[in-house]
Amino acid sequence: MQIDKEIDTRGLNCPLPILKAKKALADMASGQVLKVLATDSGSVRDFQAFAKQTGNELVEQQTLGSEYVHLLRRR
Repeated sequence: MQIDKEIDTRGLNCPLPILKAKKALADMASGQVLKVLATDSGSVRDFQAFAKQTGNELVEQQTLGSEYVHLLRRR
C-alpha cells in the first residue's frame, strides 16, 4: 500500500495524536493514505472513534511492541 504522508506522534498522549492526524488529513487529497506512529495505547480506540466520526477510512492498525501504527485513508 502506498503511504502518502507519515506523522510521528510517539511520546504524545490523547488527544494530540488525533489532532495532529486531523491537521495532516486536512492537507491531503481524497483517497490518500496517512500513516500515524503512536505510543499511546489509547490511540487504538481513539482512531477507531475518529474514523467513525469523520468518515475517513481506518485501513489498518498494528501493534509493534510498544508502538501503534494507524493507516487512515482520506475521505
